[in-house]
Amino acid sequence: MKKVLLVTGAGRGIGAAIARRAGAQGYAVAVNFQRDHAAAQQVVDEIRQRGGEALCVRADVADRTQAERMFAHIEADLGPLTALVNNAGITGRLGPFMQAEPETVEAVLRTNVLGTMHCSRCAVEAFRRNGTPGVIVNISSVAATTGSPGEYVHYAASKAAVETFTLGLARELASEGIRVCAVAPGSTLTGIHAAAGEPDRPLRVAPKIPMQRLAEPEEIAEPVLWLLSPAASYVTGTTLRCTGGL
Repeated sequence: MKKVLLVTGAGRGIGAAIARRAGAQGYAVAVNFQRDHAAAQQVVDEIRQRGGEALCVRADVADRTQAERMFAHIEADLGPLTALVNNAGITGRLGPFMQAEPETVEAVLRTNVLGTMHCSRCAVEAFRRNGTPGVIVNISSVAATTGSPGEYVHYAASKAAVETFTLGLARELASEGIRVCAVAPGSTLTGIHAAAGEPDRPLRVAPKIPMQRLAEPEEIAEPVLWLLSPAASYVTGTTLRCTGGL
């Protein structure tokens, strides 16, 4: 069976690393983006240059209609979906919760929680329609268990919701052979720190991590690909922490 994977928010960072690694492992990869077409296209070009198959697809995952159109586009161009990685996520700016704009909090919850749910619904419908024992891997965060006080409590809450959703959906779908798991990265060397308003955050947080460093995006991609693979065939409802010891 052809392996067709959608990675949301895959133009950069962890999502891009997952997409590249999946392409190298023989997946036909749909690289989702919302704004930065050039970055997503670069990931697609890299996969194709290495002999893989890839497709750029724009959609705001927080918009259910856009998500549904994206899945239809992918199936028409790449074939029936067999796997989904819900990676798209935003944090808003760092700071105490009471300083966070309500509009930012709502945007974070729409993207991180509703976006994950919309795409998961579309994926399960595709798996059932095509008789595919598909796999969903949701990207959570260590913030789900630390709460991230003083930084982004609303983001932490969104990721706790993702982990609970992962467990519940996995148990609902287990009898159909559909697996749902999550990976919770710790602090990772991506552009998310600059986007949150503190480009030097890695220097500040590294000493608090038992391994004394942040993860490289590729170190998060590897466990995601393992969970997608047959090697993890008896793993579902699990959130795998990749946090350097936190």
